[in-house]
Amino acid sequence: MKEVADRPVVLCVGGHDPSGGAGILADAEAITAARVFPVTVISVVTEQDSCGLSRIYPQSAEQVEGQCRRLLGDCMPRALKIGMVGSSRVIRVLNNLIDENPDLPVILDPVLASGAGEQVVDAAMLNQLKQNLIRRSTLITPNLPEAQTLTAGRSPTDCAESLLAGGARWVLVTGTHDNTIDVTNRLFSAEGFQQTWTWPRLEAEFHGSGCTLASAIAARLALGMTMPDAVDEAQAYTWEALKHAFRIGRCQLTPNRLHALTP
Repeated sequence: MKEVADRPVVLCVGGHDPSGGAGILADAEAITAARVFPVTVISVVTEQDSCGLSRIYPQSAEQVEGQCRRLLGDCMPRALKIGMVGSSRVIRVLNNLIDENPDLPVILDPVLASGAGEQVVDAAMLNQLKQNLIRRSTLITPNLPEAQTLTAGRSPTDCAESLLAGGARWVLVTGTHDNTIDVTNRLFSAEGFQQTWTWPRLEAEFHGSGCTLASAIAARLALGMTMPDAVDEAQAYTWEALKHAFRIGRCQLTPNRLHALTP
């Protein structure tokens, strides 16, 4: 008989950022901070630092599929968090795996560009996201520019309505890229639920804030929280991680995702 894991597990599929600011390392730290265990599959290796991204090296779809299948069969993850995917073939693999595990919550952080603005998707990948992966997602967490790229909308509400019409069950549109005094994040559901949060904007640029938030939500869903509660608590955690961010390089700050675990 299959033994139940001692600790909830989240399966993360995403890019490896060698600086540790974003990607799989960020996912793992945010999930660990919630006392949940991350298992990870690298879909793309990146050449980047705190100042930006210069090149990506997508991993083979067969490799991603094989690793995911081993982990899904062994660890029984309670959530799947998807970040940078690297290629349209990897998206097709993820589509199939999600269809085979219909009860697994899927948190999609649609990484379309690096934190410094470099594009990391091509037309084929964007089409796969729009036509296939979004409709398989329990929650999608775009910032407003990402939401606008994925839809024909301009406002957060218009974008969210389009993403929900495309099949996503929940949409969290973040206001990190707005030119406003505060950051306003908006959560929408396919059933008509809406909730808004406003956070004081911190005076710095951060590397991996989106990864941190999406993974923190995934961890809390794995712990059994409702979506509104998971999003609420994950935002508070992420804001504190940014508030306590530190410098490891010349440019963007790195969120202190383990701030709650350090004295």
